[in-house]
Amino acid sequence: MNYIQIISILIFAVTMLLIMTEKLHRMTAALAGAVATIILGVLDIETGIKYIDGETICILVGMMLTVSVIRKSGLFEFLAIKSAKLARGKPWAIMVAFMLITAFLSAFLDNVTTVLLVGPMLFAITKALGVNPIPYVISTIIASNIGGTGTLIGDPPNIMIGSAANLSFMDFIANTGPAVLVVLLATIVCFYFLYGRKEKVSEENVKKLMNMDEKLQIKDKKLMIKSVALLALMILAFILQDYIGLKSAVIALGSATVMLIIGRQDIDQVVEGVEWTTIVFFIGLFIVVGGLQETGVVNMLANVIIDLTKDNVIMGVIIVLWVSAILSSFLDNIPFVATMIPLITAMGDAGMNVMPFWWALSLGACLGGNGTLIGASANVVLSGISAKEGHPISFKNYMKVGFPLMIISIIICTVYVVLRYS
Repeated sequence: MNYIQIISILIFAVTMLLIMTEKLHRMTAALAGAVATIILGVLDIETGIKYIDGETICILVGMMLTVSVIRKSGLFEFLAIKSAKLARGKPWAIMVAFMLITAFLSAFLDNVTTVLLVGPMLFAITKALGVNPIPYVISTIIASNIGGTGTLIGDPPNIMIGSAANLSFMDFIANTGPAVLVVLLATIVCFYFLYGRKEKVSEENVKKLMNMDEKLQIKDKKLMIKSVALLALMILAFILQDYIGLKSAVIALGSATVMLIIGRQDIDQVVEGVEWTTIVFFIGLFIVVGGLQETGVVNMLANVIIDLTKDNVIMGVIIVLWVSAILSSFLDNIPFVATMIPLITAMGDAGMNVMPFWWALSLGACLGGNGTLIGASANVVLSGISAKEGHPISFKNYMKVGFPLMIISIIICTVYVVLRYS
């Protein structure tokens, strides 16, 4: 290991330590890490910019702008009150409903889009019931990552894997789908013991909720109708993006543009609705992780994993599953998956049956994102919205719930891949 690799590892470690201990705001820590990466010569500014995932940033900005306009219509409050009334105001029923809705939407939209749509409804309901929204936020984050694991288009790593291995939408449904269903069921059971028996709401708040008229929450009926129509078209575009030839970023930015035009809202107020601290956090983190990739640290780790898989395929699959999960809890899964893809492809070219490795990589990278607050884009976005709503979630408090549940999900997946592919 050379000097520049050691520097890149130290920068990453210090950045992660600052984020985990919350000595600095995570945006500040990521930005400081990015600046250090460039100043200390790990990357030059031009190379650093290349490591910023422009598509992810564009999706984030596009969806945040879209949701910021739609929020003005009162649509989310309307849906929130309607859903809560259908659940008769029972906190546990509401939590399960949101987990199932989030997991389903995340299978057909990217996770960030889903939490941007569900988040405002979540806070409107918990506010109406007078309950702490944090358990609902955490359960929604975890459900979004679980749901996204089940399909080709649900999570960016799956899109990358599907493209590299020529896998179809139904291939993912057939291979990761069964594991996802079991993991989701087990997670719901875990949340019942964590929160379901404790969450209480006063009869007064339930009565008040049931007497509320959700129609009164509609602030702009014309805007709400436009919003519903645009959302339907946007979801259809995401599902059919392979056929219409548009990338997710184009769909997100296109939706934002149309919504800004037809919404006729104050642009300054709409822009204020974007979580800019989250955007800057991602930019900084991409550069820090880019330092590890540019210096070959990520590639070295991937080669170690591949070396351990030569004699025992199932053991190799398990190693890929667990290493992908643990690393994806702390490290953005996109560069890791990008590094693993050519290595697994090379194994296939050498005559190995690499199909189990693709599914292990998918399950580990996607579900591993549940381990920490920065493990996946959805985690960062929804926790950022929560902080803006006055309910910040600390790295430590999230990890107390997320990391054990992630471990449980990977244990389930370990049993699944052994039974399925041995």
